[in-house]
Amino acid sequence: MCRVELSKAYRLLNHGPTVLVSSSYNGKQNIMAAAWACALDFDPPKITVVIDKSAYTRELIEASGTFAINVPCVAQIDIARKVGTTSGRDLVDTDKFALYGLETFPATEIDAPLLKDCVAWLECKLIPEPHNQNTYDLFIAEVVAAHADERVFSNGHWHFEGHDKVEYDKLRTIHHIAGGAFFATGIALKSSV
Repeated sequence: MCRVELSKAYRLLNHGPTVLVSSSYNGKQNIMAAAWACALDFDPPKITVVIDKSAYTRELIEASGTFAINVPCVAQIDIARKVGTTSGRDLVDTDKFALYGLETFPATEIDAPLLKDCVAWLECKLIPEPHNQNTYDLFIAEVVAAHADERVFSNGHWHFEGHDKVEYDKLRTIHHIAGGAFFATGIALKSSV
């Protein structure tokens, strides 16, 4: 057993896939990567996501009250890295979508754009919790619409096996483990009990 620095302890928990958070308000839009997002409740469905005070996406979310969670796949690892290391606030006369040639499509219940070629999308309405947001950068939202790529998610379950391996490996979700390194979702296992 090795000792882990407390500043790195968060890396021991697999909290879910890396997500791309998109937001829109008053004609402006942005997208950022977030590694700290997770499900919170079933009915109505709720999620949490940590978004730093300095993030431009946060400004748009707080103004609009909505955002989208886009779940990228292995084929989008470079996109995740780019939008996660660039600030939309620093871009003049453009945004990350235009800068990186990211194609979107409209959400069904909110104004935030959804990123094409992801494997899942959650449309979210913010549940204002000023204390959590200001103290912990923790945002809670109700999921008002959800969509998935049926090639890898159907009947309420992910299924990455049983298809053309090369194509479907590109559709696996990604998990950021720090420093630009990612894991892809692995093999599906089922308990015998």
